[in-house]
Amino acid sequence: MAHTLLVFEGCADIDEIVLVVRREQISDAEALAGRYGLTKVSAIVPGGRERQDSVRCGLSAVSSTSQIVVIHDAARPFITCQAISDSVAAAREHGAAVVAVPEVDTVKSSLDGAFVESTLQRERLWAVQTPQTFKKEIIEAAFDKAGRDGFTGTDDASLVERMGVPVKIVMGSYQNIKVTTPSDIPIAEAILKERGLDMESAPVYRVGHGYDIHRFSPGRRLLLGGVEFPGQDGLLGHSDADVLLHAVADALLGAAGMGDIGKYFPDSDPAFKDADSMNLLSMAGKVVADKGWKIGNVDVTLVAQRPKLSPHVPQIQQNIARALKISPDQVGVKATTREGLGAIGEGLGIECHSVALIFRQNQK
Repeated sequence: MAHTLLVFEGCADIDEIVLVVRREQISDAEALAGRYGLTKVSAIVPGGRERQDSVRCGLSAVSSTSQIVVIHDAARPFITCQAISDSVAAAREHGAAVVAVPEVDTVKSSLDGAFVESTLQRERLWAVQTPQTFKKEIIEAAFDKAGRDGFTGTDDASLVERMGVPVKIVMGSYQNIKVTTPSDIPIAEAILKERGLDMESAPVYRVGHGYDIHRFSPGRRLLLGGVEFPGQDGLLGHSDADVLLHAVADALLGAAGMGDIGKYFPDSDPAFKDADSMNLLSMAGKVVADKGWKIGNVDVTLVAQRPKLSPHVPQIQQNIARALKISPDQVGVKATTREGLGAIGEGLGIECHSVALIFRQNQK
């Protein structure tokens, strides 16, 4: 399940994930979502007696603002983000779409299971997989009609077909197998090996939050994100008091469960007196990297009445990226004010919040 959920978590076309499991598996599913940092999981609901009942349960938990619903079997862990996005695009245009591959076997029909009745035209046959993707109003109407008629379909698209809605075929992959029996495991392992993964090493994601606050101190240099602001009062602190970089370092260390910058660079240590926070951030990044963690992204919100930060945002992104050895497009920087409220609103200091996403391969 983790492999499947991580694909959906990382797909830009997916805004929320509703996970449907057996009632006794809900706590395990909640733990899984926390372990892998699955922030898009909006609901975990118990399923029904049959698959169709479970999908109905999931539909009831989808947010009212959603326009497109993507239905996928968690037992298909080799789905790709590209296939998901293609199915979403097809559903937006046509109303309904299924991922499928051309049938490669010869398929015969039989009336009694003992003798062949006929051979079906293979060129017209498609092996349908998931995801199956629909405009929300279409799939909800299809389930309502199936419920009234007492109809049970073999897949979700069959319910839509009964309404006369054309279902668009989206080319899938023969690797998008369903892993449901022990005999499927060797095939799954071969696919994972081909993709450079294995069954025990799905990435683990962690999210950390950092916060710092400093009061203004006339006569000191003001440094924010490694950028100096001449003519502005600086901030009081043992190091150079770069509140922005301190928040980023705390977010990274917190995500890794490794404390905060005070643990590594205490204000009681003369070695860090007036220290360059760019160096401190670089060292914090190394501490995290030495534990096997990689940085997904960092995001920063500076809260201050002054100075104006926006002209310097590109340089701050470059500075943070350089210190952490990541790309600038992995760094978000923005600023806001307190609208005159509280000590920060009165211009007595600056505070900063930061969030960091880190990941590493699961430890066997």
